[in-house]
Order: sequence, then structure tokens, then C-alpha cells
Amino acid sequence: MVKRILKPLKSDSFFVFGARGVGKSTFIRDQFIMKQSCYKIDLLDYDSEEKYSKDPQLLEREVEAFSKKIDWIFICEIQKVPKLLDIVHKLIEKKKQKFILTGSSARKLKRDGANLLAGRAFLNYLFPLSWFELNQVNKEVDLDFLLMWGALPKVIFSESDEQRSAFLKTYVQVYLKEEIRVEQLVRDLDPFREFLEVAAQMNGKIINYSKIAKEVGVSDKTIHSYFQILQDTHIGFYLSAFHRSIRKSQKEHPKFYFFDLGVKRQLDRTIESRLIASTIAYGEAFEHFIILEIIRLASYKQKNWTFSYFQTKEGNEIDLVISLDRRQEILIEIKSASRINSSDYKYLNEVSDEFNAKKVYVFSQDKSTQKIGNVRFVFWEQGIQELFDENLQHAI
Repeated sequence: MVKRILKPLKSDSFFVFGARGVGKSTFIRDQFIMKQSCYKIDLLDYDSEEKYSKDPQLLEREVEAFSKKIDWIFICEIQKVPKLLDIVHKLIEKKKQKFILTGSSARKLKRDGANLLAGRAFLNYLFPLSWFELNQVNKEVDLDFLLMWGALPKVIFSESDEQRSAFLKTYVQVYLKEEIRVEQLVRDLDPFREFLEVAAQMNGKIINYSKIAKEVGVSDKTIHSYFQILQDTHIGFYLSAFHRSIRKSQKEHPKFYFFDLGVKRQLDRTIESRLIASTIAYGEAFEHFIILEIIRLASYKQKNWTFSYFQTKEGNEIDLVISLDRRQEILIEIKSASRINSSDYKYLNEVSDEFNAKKVYVFSQDKSTQKIGNVRFVFWEQGIQELFDENLQHAI
């Protein structure tokens, strides 16, 4: 069993959102169902979905019929029946009943104007497995494995590469079928399917909406909506361009990152290709991995940070800018090299002065630690530990 870093507050009801396959149900089972009394409603089951869709008040009648108070009511994939949230709200107020609500899509909840309980249930997000979670149980999963296959639990614990490849192929097909077609998020699935491949090829690059629209054969507006669907279904996220003015930042084109390296590689049809150190593809995968790790851990540790990238006038790029508040940033340059020439990064001290940055890092695979001016050069794992100012190996 993998012990997850996420620690929801158990004093109140809560949501756990995340893409399909990240282990939401397993997490709830291990943390709550096996330890306390729990009534489970799985809306992925067709009969359950149909039953509660036709009669959401059934939930209230079932609770009234309980012979004794149950610690938790667990509703799996709440977006399937958004009207249940009104009943959940009522039972929290009337019965002081505690709920665990999971979901893989915010799209339908937004579209239907669903009741998100107005702060009566805390929001949590679960992601594919973190390096620091995996290191506790599976020493055989190394960095190159994660760059190649990603970190969905089913992939990690598959017995062969053939099984992993087959699972990722099925994962994409199920996503298209269950999240997109069944929920009617797009009218025509064919251009969206083509969009997914192009978007995966553009992973981590500044989005050119017009170029993607031409390749897919749809309008710029449609491409914007497609990216929003990916974000709403937790398949990826935007990384905006840094600017102290939110209005000016919004004018710059963002980057987009998929939530898992294996899913990204399946979508862009490179999953069968080995990643080779020192290549552009390897460097891009390493950057993707580091950004995913930091964003996952920041969410689990409830850091109120915002993330962006920054491009200097000279064309140098800071891969990740972490804004701790409106006037304090941490700058991180990410390099996959196992040997770093610190003299190549003099520009970072200049950028640091511009930002008045709290910390400036170069994360790499070089295990020697150096410092020049304001810039610390550290092995990537050590750098992430320093970033969170704690021993993540023992914080799980």
C-alpha cells in the first residue's frame, strides 16, 4: 500500500477531486472506509447513477432509515448526479452528517450550476503518485521509469511494459468515451481526438492557439474551449506567464502541462520510444516531471502559492516562478544534465536582482551543491526538499 501525502481534515465533510485512475477510491478506502463506519454510493455504477438521477431525495430517505449514525457517507464521482449536492448540503445542516465526495470533472458541476456546499466541505486534490510517496514502498521505480511511464498507480504496479502500454492506451480511450462523449462535453469527438495529440506534442511550450486551430481544423475559440475541458477534467493545467499585474499576465500566452507523463506520451504517440539522456525529449520530460512534483506537493501541503514561467527580453526562460505572495518569488531553472557548468547561468543573478527573489535555484541531476551569488545549484531531489523546508521522506 502506498501511503499518500494528502491529509484531508477529518473534522468536516470534504471533496477529493482528481483525474480518473489517480487512486481516489483506494485512498478513501484505506484512510476512512476500513477504519470507520461508511456508507458508499458509487455513481460509476450505472444502476446507482440512474436511481439517484431520477430521485435525488432517495439519499435523504436512506439516511433517515439508518439504524445508527454512520461516520461517513462516501459518494464516488459526484459530478454524475450534481443534484445530489443539494441533498448533501441539507443533510450536513440538518443531521450534521459528514460526507466524502470524489469527482473527476468539474465541467458538469460548473455547467449545471451545482451547489458546491459554500465552504461546508473542504476542497482537496489527488494526483498521480509523487516521487516521495513511491520512494517509501518501491525502490525499483527510478527517475527514468517515471519519465517514460508516468506515475498513475495502475502503471506503477503493472508487471510488464506491455501491460503499462496497454493500460495507457485504454486510459485514453476511456477518457474520450466516459468523460467526453458520455458527458457531451464536445459535439464532435474527431477534432477533439486530434487536438489531444497536438496538445500533447505542445506540452510545456507556449500555446499558439491559431496554429493549433489550423492543424485541427477548428476555430481559435474552440481550441480555447478544448484546453478548458482538459483543465476541468483534471487532465492538465495552465502555467501562466509571470507579471506582477494580473491583467497584463492574462494577455500573455500560457503554457499547458498534462497531469501525467505517461498519459502525455500516449497521447502524442511516443510511449513506445525510449527516452535517451541528453536529448531534447529527455530534457523536456525532466522539466515536466519536476513541475508536476512541485505542484502536487504544494497542493498536498496546502501552500497558497501561484505558479508561472518567465521569459527575459534576451530570450532566457525561467522554467518555474513560485509566487509566495504578491512581492516575493522563488525562481527555478530546471536542467536534466548530470554535470552543470555554473558559469552558464550568470543571467540568473541578474534576473534575481530584477525580481528581488527570495531564492533562486538550478535543479539538475548533478549531485554536487554549488552557490554563485544568489543562485543555488542542487540535485533536484534535495532542491524540492529545501523548497518545502522539510524532510518529505518522513512527512508521509
